[in-house]
Amino acid sequence: MNLLALKQHLHNLEQIQFELPNGTYVPSHFHLTEVGSVKRHFMDCGGTLRKEEAISLQLWNAKDYDHRLHPDKLLGILEMAQKSLHLEDHLPIEVEYQGLSIEKYGLEFNGHHFLLRAQYTDCLAKDACGISEAHDAETVPSIPKLKVKACTPGSGCC
Repeated sequence: MNLLALKQHLHNLEQIQFELPNGTYVPSHFHLTEVGSVKRHFMDCGGTLRKEEAISLQLWNAKDYDHRLHPDKLLGILEMAQKSLHLEDHLPIEVEYQGLSIEKYGLEFNGHHFLLRAQYTDCLAKDACGISEAHDAETVPSIPKLKVKACTPGSGCC
């Protein structure tokens, strides 16, 4: 998703929800701690110089459970950051969120809420490395759904 699409979706929402790849949700009391311009200039393993640019949103949770970021407030933050950081509407959005480490996700929208999508490394010079498309398809892991067990009184699990 790019910045323009994010802003358009926010115009139509009453509340903001982010679903993680395992099916759980970022707690509704999250904070947006950063809006950033991320630029990468690198060389792939085939020797090709490349540049990438994206917009990074960092989500964070505190123990202030009554906090809620309203879509209009997020729009205002995005517009202020867009002006200050010279962010273009076509730039893709990356979302950082704390897991075992800082995890980075792609962003999609399902018509109701935002979906944080796992991102994967990739070889950008497969022809130079001798990697076939069939081998490449085997390298993307599947993300298991989180299984939540319910505790019952007297079961000893709580």
